[in-house]
Amino acid sequence: MKHSYMLAGTSFGVMMKLLIRNGISIKPRLLVRTLFLLQNGIWASIFKRMERQKFETQLQNFPVPDDPIIIIGHWRTGSTFLHQLLNLDENLVAPTVFHVSLPDSFLVSKKYYQPVMSAMISSRRPMDNVKLGIDEPQEDEYAIFKLTLDSPLKDIIFPKTNTYFLKRYNNFEPADKITWQTAIMNFCRKLAFESKKRIVLKNPFHSLRIQLLREVFPSARFIHIHRHPYRVVPSTIHMWNIVATQNMLNGKWINPGVEDVAIVLDRMLTKIRTDLAVLPDGIFCEVDFEDLETDPINELKKIYRAIGLKYSSQFEQKVRQFLTELSDYRKNSYSITNDEKAIIRSKLAAHFYHYKYSR
Repeated sequence: MKHSYMLAGTSFGVMMKLLIRNGISIKPRLLVRTLFLLQNGIWASIFKRMERQKFETQLQNFPVPDDPIIIIGHWRTGSTFLHQLLNLDENLVAPTVFHVSLPDSFLVSKKYYQPVMSAMISSRRPMDNVKLGIDEPQEDEYAIFKLTLDSPLKDIIFPKTNTYFLKRYNNFEPADKITWQTAIMNFCRKLAFESKKRIVLKNPFHSLRIQLLREVFPSARFIHIHRHPYRVVPSTIHMWNIVATQNMLNGKWINPGVEDVAIVLDRMLTKIRTDLAVLPDGIFCEVDFEDLETDPINELKKIYRAIGLKYSSQFEQKVRQFLTELSDYRKNSYSITNDEKAIIRSKLAAHFYHYKYSR
């Protein structure tokens, strides 16, 4: 599971659909991974049926929450750190690694899966050494992918192009809008049913879905976190190479280059700025990761004021304790050449100016 966590927990039927559409590799390492996922899918299907039998009527009568807080921004901008901080608020709940691993059955299956998953999941994320466990906050994209098969993530598992997989996407909106919206509504309904709390999502793919998400969640609030491109670009390359190596089932992965990632980063920032510009005050806010890292308490207070959340002393106490426990954490460091910096500046010139990034 350490090497195929993205699809672990996918029901057998969904796994078969993916394999029929994309083929099975005969390479021993990838074939073993595929067989693991198929047998895992049998159990996932059993628990899916159990949950439906036990909770279907209750869930149908439970309202879909219309007010999640949604953290957006490109990968490697500090969104996980912000997600972890907000999850400390006793009034909020983030989907966890377990929730997104078993989106079809997490209401009934945890007591069965917890011992196995706890033993098999790495304690740290391989790309940045951030704490990883079944109860840690995680991106909902993994859950929605399993429920709809409609996500750019499929191009990591089954790479088919000879270039950076995200370059071909001008947006991340689904091909089947109704199915996708139903899936994310039902997933959030289950989270709210289980926790009775307001949901906080974090998902870089949602950065290009703001208007679509507002159709589903009319009272949603958005937090855009951004970071200096010199940090984001090399870290993103490192991340995708590790994720692809650990999750692909066939095909050939193409390592993204500096220019590739800079182009996609420009596309995302441009779309985010365009979409946020038409939102009314109180619906969104932006935070610079460097500011959040330097003074997290003050930046959290700004965020809470901007989107109308109640900031409490109890929440601040938990944040301070979390930061103390995190004091020994060391981020990865990356070196980029002057030529690479020039490429990044040329592709992101408007954003360097807008966000006042040092050159």
